[in-house]
Amino acid sequence: MKPLIPALLCTVALAGCSSEYIISTTSGEIIATDSKPKLDEDTGMYMFEDDEGREQAIPASSVKQIMER
Repeated sequence: MKPLIPALLCTVALAGCSSEYIISTTSGEIIATDSKPKLDEDTGMYMFEDDEGREQAIPASSVKQIMER
C-alpha cells in the first residue's frame, strides 16, 4: 500500500501540469490547444500545440483572448 501512495501523488501532480487552453480570435474562430500558447516576440506570433499534437502559430494581432480550460 505504501508504494502506491507516491505513485498516486506523481500521477496527480503530472495531471495538474497539463492544461488545455482556448484561443478566441478576432474573426470569431475558437482554437483548442494542448499547451499554453507562447508569444514569440521576434515574429509576433503565438506558438502552440493544437489538440491533435501539431505545432501551430497564429499572429498575436488575430488573438482576442486566451483562456485556460
